[in-house]
Amino acid sequence: MLLKFHPLCLNDVNALAPTSTSTSTSILPENNNFVRILHSPNSTKHVIEHQHTPPKSLNLEQDLGILKKRVNRSVVLQHNKVHIRCLTKWVCYGGRIPSILQALSTVQDLDEALMPWQEALTCKEISIILKEQVSWERALQIFEWLEKKGCYELNVIHYNIIFRVLGEAQKWCLVESLWDEMNARGVEPVNSTYGTLIDVYGKGGQRKDKALVWLKKMRSQGMEPDEITMGIVVQLHKRNGEYQKAHEFFSKWYSTGEPLRLRRSNNTSKVGHNVLSYTNVCLSSRTYNTLIDMYGKAGQLWAAFEIFAKMIKQGVSLTTVTLNTMIHLYGNHGCLEKVSLLLQRMVELRCLPDARTYNILISVYIKHNNINLAVRYFAMMKETCLEPDLVSYRTLLHAYSTRKMVLEAEEHMQEMDEKGLEIDEFAQSAVTRMYVELRMLKKSWLWFRRFHLAGSITSDCYSAIIDAYGQQGYTLEAERVFNCCKERKKLGVLVFNVMIKAYGVGKCYDKACQLFDSMETYGFIADKCSYSSLIHILATADRPHIAKAYLKRMQDAGLVTDCIPYAAVITSFGKLGQLEQAKGLYKEMIAYNVQPDVIIYGVLINAFADAGSVKEAVSYLDEMQWAGFPRNPTIDNSLMKLYTKVGYLKEAQETYKLLQSSEQGPSIFSSNCMLDLYTERLMVEQAIEIFESLKQKGVANEFSYAMMLRMYKKIGRLDEAVQIAKRMRNLGLLTDLLSYNNIIGLYSLVRRPQEATKTFKEMEKSGIQPDDFTFRALGQCLLNYGVSKQDIGRLEVMVKKDAPNALQEWMLMLSSVLGIDGYTY
Repeated sequence: MLLKFHPLCLNDVNALAPTSTSTSTSILPENNNFVRILHSPNSTKHVIEHQHTPPKSLNLEQDLGILKKRVNRSVVLQHNKVHIRCLTKWVCYGGRIPSILQALSTVQDLDEALMPWQEALTCKEISIILKEQVSWERALQIFEWLEKKGCYELNVIHYNIIFRVLGEAQKWCLVESLWDEMNARGVEPVNSTYGTLIDVYGKGGQRKDKALVWLKKMRSQGMEPDEITMGIVVQLHKRNGEYQKAHEFFSKWYSTGEPLRLRRSNNTSKVGHNVLSYTNVCLSSRTYNTLIDMYGKAGQLWAAFEIFAKMIKQGVSLTTVTLNTMIHLYGNHGCLEKVSLLLQRMVELRCLPDARTYNILISVYIKHNNINLAVRYFAMMKETCLEPDLVSYRTLLHAYSTRKMVLEAEEHMQEMDEKGLEIDEFAQSAVTRMYVELRMLKKSWLWFRRFHLAGSITSDCYSAIIDAYGQQGYTLEAERVFNCCKERKKLGVLVFNVMIKAYGVGKCYDKACQLFDSMETYGFIADKCSYSSLIHILATADRPHIAKAYLKRMQDAGLVTDCIPYAAVITSFGKLGQLEQAKGLYKEMIAYNVQPDVIIYGVLINAFADAGSVKEAVSYLDEMQWAGFPRNPTIDNSLMKLYTKVGYLKEAQETYKLLQSSEQGPSIFSSNCMLDLYTERLMVEQAIEIFESLKQKGVANEFSYAMMLRMYKKIGRLDEAVQIAKRMRNLGLLTDLLSYNNIIGLYSLVRRPQEATKTFKEMEKSGIQPDDFTFRALGQCLLNYGVSKQDIGRLEVMVKKDAPNALQEWMLMLSSVLGIDGYTY
């Protein structure tokens, strides 16, 4: 639902300005957002005040501006997820559909238009044809033509489409006539039929009651709304401002309990704009509070705020519960100034803060990462003679733990122990995780043992603690916790799953398989997560053959609902170059009727691209596009890699143009592929164009510079090559063997042995091992300075026999010939 914002909601709250003052104070440290409690000398009651600034009024328009930024976006996104349907262009349907639709749009006579496809249209094609008609007359004409032909079996989906087409055109007589015809033909309506009828009647003007008749008719047939139809009915009520009926309907459908009921006076008036309005409604304070809370939690903040405004207008007594709820709503959505203002109003209305008020404040400020202010409200709670409860202590302990504030957490725990307050499972696991992540293993184990020996750890908590150790790679500790859980007979599928995951992180692959296989002996059946986790672990560990066996078991158990586990194993086969195995597994997947998606096609294309197999990669690309999946940058990058590897310039250029026309443009990887092809063919102008573009974007990397250096060296533009080399060194773009060799070879070619020796020394310090090319380039430097070929050959042989000593000999020779110190240069 799109929420409308207007300045009516909380104007009356401004009337709640402070009117009394206090004569003595109990002062706590001041903070711009900190509200202090003041005590009256003649009363034990306490009031709230900001001393640093006079109280401000609640500015509704500013408030709604903030809310619009914070809330409207999420509400719109939620609306879009539920209601948007993807409308595809004709060409995207593929096959013969575009031709059929084109014929129908240009040829009026149906016999003539559909002649090439007579008696051969599939049910799916009929559905698409009916949906894609611009006018209701043409859609109905086609529908009737298909009926007359007698060779087509029109099913309930086709009737649903025509119901919608006619309903949107508000041809109600035709809708009802078609309904009668459908029944006469024995076509049974389904949930979506009723949903369609309710929807079109509800949107078709003043026909809400008629829309609900279809709901009654549906139920009279013993059919209850499914989720989609339920959503349509809820939207119907919302469009008519019947938020309570929408809530009632959802509550009954979801079976969560008795729905709320509003009591309206006879003179109830309605306000449009989809905004909740209760003019002259007699509601109890409790009902108002419940509605505020319900709409707030549902994300309908404007509705909650309007109820609050109506409470004030109608003089309904505001209670601490009401204000607590509003503080919670404001706080959760970041309106912290409004939180402070509402706190000031509480005392003026004699609604004193209670424990829940402070718990809300502690939670709100922790959520907004102001732990110091949360702690001060906790201290303030004690000073106002309100005893912090379990919620107060647990909320703060969890905050300390997640922020790794060990000293504060330990002092807090000690206080809880002194008060005899129970530490719940969330705090137990959070504190354990804090110790583990700080590598305080001894403390973490003592903390765990305390609750384990007391028997107060639940199965879920054991899982969380195993996961805490497992994620950090402490496999033995995770295993010990698992054994403790087994000892207490609190094993569960989740416990097994996190232990399998821990073995995966610790690279104990055999143990992961053994644990998985032992589940049934303990009376547990592996679930989808169990299989998926183990398959992923084995696939990423380059054990696809073992992973494949578990995938087969997962398939036999009926737990494969998508191609994700297949993608993991196929990727692993591809990484190992076992392409026949990858192809075979893909065929098995298809045989099991698991539909491939763009990811699985991408995996296959990339695997064959790595192998340089153009034919197979392109065949999977064609299959993907035939299935209706568009190309994406990831797949195009794989193709760029393939075409570069096999030297297909034309195909690479075509793919690169597609990437250039995409929204994000070509990646550095694809640009470097193109650069590699151009420099290899000495296509100087094209290479410079790409290289300059990369430099301008600030993304040119070591490979980009290395390719340009290589090209300039090949075509004899040595000065430019030297400039590239200098630039690479200045930018710190010397990290791999290829770059070092290119530069050493260049300096050898242009007779700059000092620079070559300096580069060689840098290469040695970086830990990159030189290869034959490196020594040949250095040998050329020595040869240029009169060293004999026999001496150079002796050094080259020495490299093969005794590499460490050979490096020293090379450096000594270079130093002596060139007159430099090879160890301090």
